[in-house]
Amino acid sequence: MPERAKVTSLEAIENFRARLIIYRDKAGRVLDEVSDGVVRTRLWLETDRPTHWENQIRRLTQELQQRQQELFSAQLSGLSETSSMQQAAVQKARRAIREAEQKMYAANNWRRQFDHKVEPVAHQVEKLRHTLGHELGKAVARINELIKTLGDYAESAQGHAATMPAPAAVADATEAGAPPAPEESARS
Repeated sequence: MPERAKVTSLEAIENFRARLIIYRDKAGRVLDEVSDGVVRTRLWLETDRPTHWENQIRRLTQELQQRQQELFSAQLSGLSETSSMQQAAVQKARRAIREAEQKMYAANNWRRQFDHKVEPVAHQVEKLRHTLGHELGKAVARINELIKTLGDYAESAQGHAATMPAPAAVADATEAGAPPAPEESARS
């Protein structure tokens, strides 16, 4: 005879199903945020950064030209104290341009390498999204079927127990010499 199922709480399975749905939804939102972050970063590298650094270099170049003009004017006027301050300003403007060029180079480098570095990780995120959406969806459906089957089983077991005589009554009748109930003899 097959062993009976030993499910002690249908409610525990229902709670697990509910928590699984909550987990799937929360994890899906996190993966959506990750995917959105990848897209935003790509757009930022492709559109915002090149324009930003080109504008910075253009502005700093104009500033350098202005500082060089001021230095030239100070040298023509023969003011050595003003001339050294102007030279420091020119050097500072040149350093700022070099820094902006380095940052523009780094942004361009990242833009070229972005897909190569991010694509493998983004692919893993998409696989996880599929697992969450598809596989966990199937798991929730299976758990729903399990809950229904176990609920039907519990109802039928309760209905069957209600139609059977109590074990004590069967024992009393057997001791008194009465034949066992047909259901009891079938089980023996």
